[in-house]
Amino acid sequence: MASVYDGYVSRYINRRISDPIANLLTRTRTTPNQISWAAFGLAVLSFLSFIYNLNIAAGLLAQLSSIIDGVDGSLARLKGMSSDFGGFLDSILDRYADILVMLGLTIWSASNEVYPHFWLAGFLAITGTIGVSYSRARVSAELRHHFDRGLLSLASRDIRLLIVMIGAIIGQGYFSLIVIATLTHLVIISRLIFTYRHHRH
Repeated sequence: MASVYDGYVSRYINRRISDPIANLLTRTRTTPNQISWAAFGLAVLSFLSFIYNLNIAAGLLAQLSSIIDGVDGSLARLKGMSSDFGGFLDSILDRYADILVMLGLTIWSASNEVYPHFWLAGFLAITGTIGVSYSRARVSAELRHHFDRGLLSLASRDIRLLIVMIGAIIGQGYFSLIVIATLTHLVIISRLIFTYRHHRH
């Protein structure tokens, strides 16, 4: 299920869609874990769309996956079905989904653009994406809230997938990878510096 923390895109865009969906689903037998799988399925479809050169569909599916990913947490709270396993499952599926979307964007970019070093850009975007998620998971609980706001939160999942959507729609996959790679690694470095300074005192 989605984290209690919402990034800027989730808070001001995604929640306007995901919360009403969650409210509607409270009248059904749909479970939060089923929604987590649905969000992952949309990411798989985004990957396949990139493979088949359907970049606009791929970008929209990536963003839709991000929106639906916010439904499971809301639904769990509304139905009183929050669980440790649900949060764990959602986190695992999100990581696989992130990698698939970034890999799809990389493959599509490599086959359609003439800029150099596609695979390096894709590699850095994927590793940065994993690093941002892992750094938040591994930091101590007392510091985690610092990673959820301000500059230290500017490479959150909702922001990354919005960049993917925009880049895919306008046909600029390579530059989307560059932006994501740069943003994620800058945030990771900033988090390392912040944590180091905190523990020095």
